[in-house]
Amino acid sequence: MHHRKKIGIVDDHPVFRKGLAQLINEETDLKVTMEAESVAQAMDLISRALDAPGSDPDTGLDLVIVDLTLKDRSGIDLIQFIHDHYPLLPVLVISMHSDVLYVQRVLKAGALGYITKQEMTGNVVAAIRQVIAGKRYVSADMMDGLLEIMSAGANALADNPLETLSNRELEVFELMGHGYKRQEIAQRLNLSVKTIGTYLESIKKKLNLKTTNELMTRAVTFVGQT
Repeated sequence: MHHRKKIGIVDDHPVFRKGLAQLINEETDLKVTMEAESVAQAMDLISRALDAPGSDPDTGLDLVIVDLTLKDRSGIDLIQFIHDHYPLLPVLVISMHSDVLYVQRVLKAGALGYITKQEMTGNVVAAIRQVIAGKRYVSADMMDGLLEIMSAGANALADNPLETLSNRELEVFELMGHGYKRQEIAQRLNLSVKTIGTYLESIKKKLNLKTTNELMTRAVTFVGQT
């Protein structure tokens, strides 16, 4: 009997999740056996799938696809959990974030691949197969920036003040650069407006910025460079 590789999807947008599952299930060698919308739910379902004893062909996972912007925590937290507890389970990130900083962080956390949602439709199946085979996959439009930073060495990375931002702060910063207001960022990340305000104050402090206008200008510049 032909064995289809079992795929998990972690994304908090049901329409996107279902569309991606349909795309994957059209392949004769792949099938989606797990869907989750949050880090907590994904941790639970992954643990059940991989810790369950057995011969049931529907148990287990061969790869997990993770979005970085989830309802409860950053997807990078989930990647680190998988890397720490199930190091043989490969992870492919599919994200709207197109800055090379995210690629660096997810690869460092333990993911094998990173593909942007903009190029997903045409390349996601190839990316899945490559990552399942144990090979790295990075979107072509991000590879040049990644290689440029790698060639510049560790000092260039350390000198970048954005490296001091937490994963969640980096998300808030990028969304601000895309023109989202505080209320909209809160809704998108499923956080309170007060919490977003706390993140913005922390970002200003870390980037040595005095005003919200300075922060906005810096965020827009950041997004324009990605």
